[in-house]
Amino acid sequence: MTHMLTLENVFYRYKNSGTDVLKAINATFAQGKTHAIVGSSGSGKTTLLSIIAGLDSPSSGAVSINDEDLSKMDLDQYRRERVSIIFQAFQLFPMLTALENVSAPMHLNGINPTETTRKAIQLLQSVGIDEPKQKRYPSNLSGGEQQRVAIARALSSGAKIILADEPTGNLDKSNSDSIMQILKNLASENNYCVIIVTHDIEIANAADVTFRMSDGELK
Repeated sequence: MTHMLTLENVFYRYKNSGTDVLKAINATFAQGKTHAIVGSSGSGKTTLLSIIAGLDSPSSGAVSINDEDLSKMDLDQYRRERVSIIFQAFQLFPMLTALENVSAPMHLNGINPTETTRKAIQLLQSVGIDEPKQKRYPSNLSGGEQQRVAIARALSSGAKIILADEPTGNLDKSNSDSIMQILKNLASENNYCVIIVTHDIEIANAADVTFRMSDGELK
């Protein structure tokens, strides 16, 4: 199995701080698997996700994707094409319909408008958003439906690494289970590398690989 993402001896320290937020992180995240990083608030898990996403850079150590060092890559392009993020608060554009939200990343990547619409409809259908709901604005969708739209939007870029930051944090158990199953299917059936940050032990236990984070250390 291809190893997509590797962290080697990663440390992170806030500027003007003498304390390491991340300490000697070594981990490999593989294609075709769901990975959970579980830990309490303040353990460093969201900081780690930011570094994997290229939103922050490690103070020392290296992050690489298929042996390419992130520090030598165009990080804007990396975030457009190779990694997508799903947020706890959905982060959908409120003035765009579900269909338009999913189409937006493809427009930015220069995909033909006709192809963009076709693919957006297909992606929304794949996560259970039917045609009437595709025309609704986020405020007219339930929390579970908004998160499904957010997943479809993450998939629209074509990125094979999906980062999910507390994706079930605002959902009830039924919707949480459903969203987790979608993410697991993306890994097992479509060969995505899925990395989920969560404080929910039940969600973490449903992943293929579980890392535990405490005081900046990953185990």
